[in-house]
Amino acid sequence: MALSAEMELYGTPASRLDSFVAQCLQPSREWKEEVLEAVKTVEQSLREEPLEGECGPDQEVRVLKLVKPPPEVYVNLVKACRYPGHLSPSFCELQRDFVKHRPTKLKSLLRLVKHWYLQYVRARSPRAALPPLYALELLTIYAWEMGTQENESFRLDEGLTTVMELLQDYESLCIYWTKYYTFQNPIIEDVVRKQLQRERPIILDPADPTYNVAEGCRWDIVAQRACQCLKQDCCYDSKDNPVPSWNVKRARDIQVTVEQWGCPDWTLMVNPYSSIRKVKEKIQRRQCCTGLQRLSFQTPGGERRLLSSRSSLAEFGIFSDTRICLLETIPPEIQVFVRNPEGGSHAYAIDPNSFVLGLKQQIEDKQGLLRKQQELQFLGQVLQDWSVLGSYGIKDSDTLILSKKKDTHFPFLPS
Repeated sequence: MALSAEMELYGTPASRLDSFVAQCLQPSREWKEEVLEAVKTVEQSLREEPLEGECGPDQEVRVLKLVKPPPEVYVNLVKACRYPGHLSPSFCELQRDFVKHRPTKLKSLLRLVKHWYLQYVRARSPRAALPPLYALELLTIYAWEMGTQENESFRLDEGLTTVMELLQDYESLCIYWTKYYTFQNPIIEDVVRKQLQRERPIILDPADPTYNVAEGCRWDIVAQRACQCLKQDCCYDSKDNPVPSWNVKRARDIQVTVEQWGCPDWTLMVNPYSSIRKVKEKIQRRQCCTGLQRLSFQTPGGERRLLSSRSSLAEFGIFSDTRICLLETIPPEIQVFVRNPEGGSHAYAIDPNSFVLGLKQQIEDKQGLLRKQQELQFLGQVLQDWSVLGSYGIKDSDTLILSKKKDTHFPFLPS
């Protein structure tokens, strides 16, 4: 059915969006049959057409069936990839299935969002570097998953309003799935974590961990159009009130493992955009800390960093499961970080007026390296056992470098 123009969607009351989708956007039976027939024709051609490859021109290779991209495929993808998303077309079947096996009502919302995007964004900015439709599909699926807990019964007007509000707040979006790939493989984990630390918006292709489908696009234009949409009849109810949106977090909650010397590890769920102060409040309820809570974290190969109460995990690019260190200090104690030869680091509470030897004793107790084997340096200066820490200008959250003295022959015990 031909769509007349602008009043098609924007002039449709929110209560009639279901009818609008059914009458204007739902594909007809004839169209579906034509598409299926075309797909069958192409599939049959691929099965019967001999392919020339490394086997040689005299040997026929026929496509018998499509086989699903095992975890090792992703590792090879990462190693061979020239640039992010280079091999994404290889995973078009997984991309299709990610959308295909969704409830009918969600597909109606997807059609509605795509129609809005084509009519009111792309048509008006044809030369702009706009996001691909796939990015809008993934954002809509995420909104439905988080906003309805994957309920198949929901209101289209609320879904549309929610997507528009998310588009307005695009700079806070960090979306990913682990349906086809997980963090269990260290190579994939490293790639995904680095992706999640980049500038937002981030919408990772669920079929390709190297591809942020939202990168390098004019989301500001989309946000402006979304703002206009929220002012139209399609986003207002019969009493002329704005349609309520779902409560959708801009990033998924992540599991934070809290480690504290002398205590067993424990976990809590945290939203990356929640303040560290709220994380400390959760810890306080669980641990009943008597001293000052000091939280820190370290990315692989990076420096250990202090998590300030006024900041959030998102500000440090933390959007996936992580570990943080809890240290309690009682004034006048300060927190210092000690980096060992392998690159890992630990946090220690120490009185700046105490001797260096006292810190070495803590290191021996925690890491197993004897005091006499240790050499500590700060800003290139070796710390002497009977010198006061404060005399070296060491301040709170400074990092000291730990190494094993060259005149010893005992193995360094890993932490």
